[in-house]
Amino acid sequence: MAIHIQRREFIGTVGGAMAWPLAARAEQAERMRRIGVLMNRAADDPYGQARVAAFQQALQQLGWSDGRNVRIDIRWHENDADRARRYAQELVALAPDVVLAENTISVMALYHVTRTLPIVFALVPDPVGAGFVDSLSRPGGNITGFMVFEYGFSANGWNCSSRLRRR
Repeated sequence: MAIHIQRREFIGTVGGAMAWPLAARAEQAERMRRIGVLMNRAADDPYGQARVAAFQQALQQLGWSDGRNVRIDIRWHENDADRARRYAQELVALAPDVVLAENTISVMALYHVTRTLPIVFALVPDPVGAGFVDSLSRPGGNITGFMVFEYGFSANGWNCSSRLRRR
């Protein structure tokens, strides 16, 4: 009986050692994820650089490291709508898994380029009034995000943003 247990241990050890290189190769073959970022500032803007650094730091805390298991492509449009549209097309052509859009101009540019790629917005004062989402609780479509203040303070509360509606 002792020989039988030792034999099982031996087979388990050898089998595990043989499977280890396969597991290591599978780990290396993990698909590189891609995130597009469309910023409304100049590339050298300190505030914009701080926001990108905070985003990258948060990703790293979650296990995502730029160049290791995620690639982050950033475009800076400086609040220029034409440049935003051009960069939105560039980012979508790169086939990212998701795009982070800072401000209304960025979201609008991306909306006109794709209706399927997930878009996460920040700093959009009235996403419902602009027609990006159906509601904050159930955004619908491919766009979602967060606001930095109470929704009641938005332009939608005053019915001012109907000119931006996409529908």
